[in-house]
Amino acid sequence: MNKTIGSLSAVILLLVVMVIVSATTGSIKVGGFELIQGLVTGVNKKVEVIRDLRLPRIIVTLFVGAALAVSGVLLQAVMRSSLADAGVIGISSGAGFVSILMVSLFPGLFFWMPFFAFLGGALACFLVYSFSWKSGLSPIRIILVGIAINAMFTGLGQSFNYRGSYAVTSVNQATTSTFPLKTWSDVEGMLIYGTAGLVLSLLLCSWCNVLALQDKSARNVGLPVSRARLLISAVAVLLAAVATAIGGLIAFVGLLVPHIARLLVGSDHKVLIPFSALAGALLILTADTLGRTVLAPAEIPASIIMTVIGGPFLIFLLRKSDRVHGH
Repeated sequence: MNKTIGSLSAVILLLVVMVIVSATTGSIKVGGFELIQGLVTGVNKKVEVIRDLRLPRIIVTLFVGAALAVSGVLLQAVMRSSLADAGVIGISSGAGFVSILMVSLFPGLFFWMPFFAFLGGALACFLVYSFSWKSGLSPIRIILVGIAINAMFTGLGQSFNYRGSYAVTSVNQATTSTFPLKTWSDVEGMLIYGTAGLVLSLLLCSWCNVLALQDKSARNVGLPVSRARLLISAVAVLLAAVATAIGGLIAFVGLLVPHIARLLVGSDHKVLIPFSALAGALLILTADTLGRTVLAPAEIPASIIMTVIGGPFLIFLLRKSDRVHGH
């Protein structure tokens, strides 16, 4: 209990510090007191620029990180595999591809991107689940099928880079994961869909705990297993799809954060889900802040930073999985 409380307190403190650091550093630098005073009075020109450009970016990164981390927790509960992650198994790339496809065909429906992303993510999740199932779900089979699905949707999505229409160009910019030029309208969309997904995930936490049991045992305690898997998967896809539509394609967040969270706060989803949301928000905000400040005025996309970190971590989990299964 003390470790859990300490971990939650630490991640909240680090998150607050990181928000302040991110808001006050960059091409325009202000002090913390000057920032607060400028936001209250509205007379500081530098703070006005930060309010219009930097604050929306910070809020979007926080929600994208939280959404991707919780999506990973939910997918791992459904598939009973610590290797399940929306970015690795193709859900994010499926969401991105269907968004690009629909906006390319119907440019007037640009503002329906989150809905199209959800459909694409649901399709990818269905394909991964269908092709991975063979008398149960094997962690290695999930990752192999997921990589293939991810490669397919990524290739299809990249083929649209050469079409050159404004709508598709806008979508491509939205999926570079550098979070540039995010506006308060992006924040509004992320708040609506992201908050809905996070609240639903908290309501489903008890089902996630029961799914850790074998299906027969779960049914014996009264859990409708098939319905639970469907609903939890739908919420996971919603979170991943919204994060992709608004924040871009970022892999490994749902892989890194839940694994570290379980080491710190245990496997009870009533604690694991909120902690993962906070830790995911901290991770992506840190990656984005480093990406825009280390080589300023150039930017390193947060997706690149996460790939550099997440690739070796995936190898570590695969080797650990091999040892667990005696290979």
